[in-house]
Amino acid sequence: MVMPTLLADRLAPLDYTELTNNHVFLKSYNNGYFEQHNHHLLGEHNHRHDGPTAKELIGNALRQRVESIDHEHCEPGEEDTFFVADLGEVYRQHLRWKLNLPRVKPFYAVKCNPDPMLLKLLAALGNGFDCASKAEIEQVLRMGVDPSRIIYAQPCKTNSYVRYVAQQGVRAMTFDNADELRKIARFYPEAELYLRILTDDTSSLCRLSMKFGASLDSTDGLLALARDLKLNVVGVSFHVGSGASDPSAFLKAVRDSHMVFQQAASYGYSLKTLDVGGGFCADHTFEQMAGVLGAALDEYFPAHSGINLIAEPGRFYASAAYTLACNVIARRTIQDSGLINNGTMTPDASYMLYVNDGLYGNFSSIMFDHQHPEAKVLRASGQTLYNTPAASGMDDDNGVEYSIWGPTCDGIDRITESIRFPVVLDVGDWLYFEDMGAYTKCSATTFNGFSNEHDVIYVCSEPGAKALLGL
Repeated sequence: MVMPTLLADRLAPLDYTELTNNHVFLKSYNNGYFEQHNHHLLGEHNHRHDGPTAKELIGNALRQRVESIDHEHCEPGEEDTFFVADLGEVYRQHLRWKLNLPRVKPFYAVKCNPDPMLLKLLAALGNGFDCASKAEIEQVLRMGVDPSRIIYAQPCKTNSYVRYVAQQGVRAMTFDNADELRKIARFYPEAELYLRILTDDTSSLCRLSMKFGASLDSTDGLLALARDLKLNVVGVSFHVGSGASDPSAFLKAVRDSHMVFQQAASYGYSLKTLDVGGGFCADHTFEQMAGVLGAALDEYFPAHSGINLIAEPGRFYASAAYTLACNVIARRTIQDSGLINNGTMTPDASYMLYVNDGLYGNFSSIMFDHQHPEAKVLRASGQTLYNTPAASGMDDDNGVEYSIWGPTCDGIDRITESIRFPVVLDVGDWLYFEDMGAYTKCSATTFNGFSNEHDVIYVCSEPGAKALLGL
């Protein structure tokens, strides 16, 4: 069973004049592209609130945990992989969203990471929730979230789940075909429906259009059927694919949505909401994506139109907030390691490292989400190396070469094909992986009997987030 731990620095007064601990994100338009800049608020006064930085909090939590474990004598499972989650990073991402897409209300995609503390913070920030199953809806409702803040964004719903959401008062849901409309008419005719349209998601990490979305040559017929069934269509939704990389996909999808709004009007529907879906990454591409999307919304759905705008971000909020620590449980020498002198080895040294997590666990994102987690050294030879030059892989042929493997008996369970570190790693040492908050733990399995329940140590680098959570 997961045993969440809270490690947070002292509660500082909430200072709204400094939006975040470290920086805010500003947009500038240059030759058609939005650039991201770090801007220190009140920099000329060299001002920042007292207390450790985000890296210091995460590093302290990692260090305290791994230094407390003696792998030679610990109980089975004490050296299991674990997460450190900085809720302050989630808070900063929310501010970043509001700065770049102020008109669009986020409905967090619960499937990305259903961590209870993460959901609690997002609820306190006023976000809605995109749910795709009865279990996700139940989890959000148990937090006391009003049903009006949930969209059942699943175009292929189970009959019993439709009856369940009707009982719970969750009215917003999506559809993309005639059979689904007839199902809703039978089990929940009072639902508020969003017509999900097909988009071009060829540039995304995970394409969804092969499974979901109504083509534009079918939307007219679906709206006609909805009218005949006396159903309440209130909006349009789309999704450009998870981890999208082409900003123009948003532009085209917004333009297509505007056309469907006009189609709906011809059938007597006065649509009130556009759901622009997900696809937002947490990296530097967000500002560019948001710039194109915001401009398209201003053109086709301007503020004076009165149309509500919502979105379904997932990885944008969760990815960078989580760091994963893994223990080296075995090592295999591939080549003659030569001589070991003061922790350095001959260039011929090469090893296979086996850690206590892998593709069937929290690294499922490698297979299902096309991610490439980067290994870093947390602890080696009794020294904690977090956030130091010695922790990172080397770009040249120096150092010791490793491949990194998961613990299962499946040969595909490989995390890293080749990486070089300046230190010698052995059994009992630790690695860490950053940006492990999206589509990791949520899709972990118990294959080979390995646990998919791992501790989460929570830290919080933002006073605003701590105040909302009552920490």
